[in-house]
Amino acid sequence: MPGSVTDFSLLPGWAGPLFSAFLLVLGLCIGSFLNVVIARVPEGLSIVRPGSRCPRCGHVLSWYENIPVLSWLALRGRCRSCHAPISPRYVLVELLTGLLFLACLSRFGWTYELFPALVLVSLLIPLTFIDLSHWILPFSLTVPGIAAGLLLAVPRGADAVVDATVGAVLGFLVFRLMEYIGWKVFKKEALGGGDKFLVALLGAFLSWRALLGILFLSSLQGAVVGVALLALTGRAGPAAQPPAPDAQPSPTGPGPAPASDASPAGDGASGVASTSTSSGVTLPSSDDVSLPGMAAHPAGGAPISEAGPEEEPEPTMTWEFTRPGIPLWKRLLLVPWCLLVQPIPDAPVDEETGEEEEWVPGPTNIPFGPWLALAGLEVMLLGPWLARVLPMDIALLLGGAP
Repeated sequence: MPGSVTDFSLLPGWAGPLFSAFLLVLGLCIGSFLNVVIARVPEGLSIVRPGSRCPRCGHVLSWYENIPVLSWLALRGRCRSCHAPISPRYVLVELLTGLLFLACLSRFGWTYELFPALVLVSLLIPLTFIDLSHWILPFSLTVPGIAAGLLLAVPRGADAVVDATVGAVLGFLVFRLMEYIGWKVFKKEALGGGDKFLVALLGAFLSWRALLGILFLSSLQGAVVGVALLALTGRAGPAAQPPAPDAQPSPTGPGPAPASDASPAGDGASGVASTSTSSGVTLPSSDDVSLPGMAAHPAGGAPISEAGPEEEPEPTMTWEFTRPGIPLWKRLLLVPWCLLVQPIPDAPVDEETGEEEEWVPGPTNIPFGPWLALAGLEVMLLGPWLARVLPMDIALLLGGAP
């Protein structure tokens, strides 16, 4: 079973630290590229072209301005040309990726299990930061991530492939069922539409055995932190960033100030579409009784007002295959799509334009994707520790190794 600290007993004494340093540097470089993914995927921009440049003045970054962490420190967090501030998020993502790579090495050693763990980390970091900023989980990351989890299980044998497949399917279906039950109980969306794809991704990488622990830890931690933020700041999740009327799309995404896209894009990578689905939950309030981590924002539409002189229209849910005037063959083809993918409930439509209204997060809304990602990392990296410090039954429920 993988999980022991790396054993370098058969190698020279200098080999262990050298290989560990190499993995740290690799993590920093990949984290630098993940900054490009975080900045450009939500905007529907290519992650290859154009090269990294300052979004304010268009200054193309030189190679020495793309060195992870060091370039940001040397430039003192500002563009070398126009001195626009560069968001500290870039350094945070780079350091986080490098440290998590080392944590994966400590957990799995230099075994095959290390590679899927590094791939999972490289997927969860951009999904987390995109969800925090934009309240979406792009299909261009979750769907290929599910496929990667299944393919990476193949070298581990047939049993691992079955576990990964069951994990992906079960995770998706359970969260889809939670969407529908939440709608029936609360008459609003129970989970963001993208959460089930993220859970399927985690199930593909970590198997079905990890799903219960991921659900428990994500709901508990998200609820505790959300309630604390609500009490301290009056808002559970990050505030929505309304777009400026004349602003052009920026490769850095929303932020407190313009920031340079100071991350190298890999020469062999391809552009990524930004098709995505929403993610989030609503914490309980005095006017909204719900289960922690379940009742969600009405993604894709206007938020349900907690107070105000005007009442929002009550949301509806209509299966597409039940609409009149649809041929029988098309109705049959719509059934699986509706049961598995159709948004619940219907997105509110503007009466004047006939277009779907853009959803704005309310004060009790919190993105659920980051908490799912955190729980997945905890189950993956802390499994042996959970098995040691917790009773066996509880450790197994939380994904601890037997």
